[in-house]
Amino acid sequence: MDVLSDLLHRAHAADALVRQLIQRPPWSLTFTDAPPLTLVATLGGHASLRVGDAEPVRLTAGDLALVRAPGYTIADDPATPPRHVIRGAKKYPVAGVAELARRAPRTYGDGEPGATTLLRGAYELHGAVAGRLLELLPPLAVVPDGPRTRAALDLLAAEVVLDEPGQDAVLARLLDLVLVLAVRAWCAAEAPPAWYRALDDAGVGEALRLLHAEPAHRWTVASLAARVGLSRAAFAARFAHLVGEPPLTYLTGWRMTLAADLLRDTEDTVAAVAKAVGYADPFAFSVAFKRHRGTSPSDWRRGPM
Repeated sequence: MDVLSDLLHRAHAADALVRQLIQRPPWSLTFTDAPPLTLVATLGGHASLRVGDAEPVRLTAGDLALVRAPGYTIADDPATPPRHVIRGAKKYPVAGVAELARRAPRTYGDGEPGATTLLRGAYELHGAVAGRLLELLPPLAVVPDGPRTRAALDLLAAEVVLDEPGQDAVLARLLDLVLVLAVRAWCAAEAPPAWYRALDDAGVGEALRLLHAEPAHRWTVASLAARVGLSRAAFAARFAHLVGEPPLTYLTGWRMTLAADLLRDTEDTVAAVAKAVGYADPFAFSVAFKRHRGTSPSDWRRGPM
């Protein structure tokens, strides 16, 4: 499994909520407590998306936006005042504004000619691994219309209005597909973290895959270099240059990320968690964990989710 797939898998994207809006101007939706990651797609017409106090961004048909901010507004025009406020899964119309009509399963709005059609997919991501995934993106990442993302969006749009057995599973998997295509397209056009760019290097990309596939293995720089067919010195220099840190420093950070989620999500002892991420000595693990997380494994386990 490649590194991006590993992060998406371990981030436990669950309870993906997909909704469609078909609305004529004026319209405006303000989300006050959005989940960690939201995907907004303009299927027809145009929209303005503003994150916090930043300048609004215009979305045209086929454009995708990845939002990792708790508060944002989508509207037909930046000047349109808020008309509906969404908190959690509930919609609150502003005084004097009618509630959004439910037209079909997961579809709201008036549906009249000239309306803008939007899709919104909200992800509940979990754990420390999710943080590494979200580090790929700025608060707002816009992916222009393209043939690959458009084809996936068309499938998602066709399914969102249906209400058949297994529909939630179909929508969740299609939303995952759109998310992966959008992340790849944005990373190809923008400036993602160094480790993502390093995936294209044959030797370093394979080393990253190995570290993610076998984090508990007793890796050394020499053993990694041998597995990817490079000399120790050449591998160490190339890895540090492309990823921005030495191989074993990256490995330690990845191990601590996995440990943070194991401590919160399981009842395994600290010793068992230490062993699962490659530490035979629980004390050495605790020292490394506190250095990375600023707290002991036991205190981390007792902390807020």
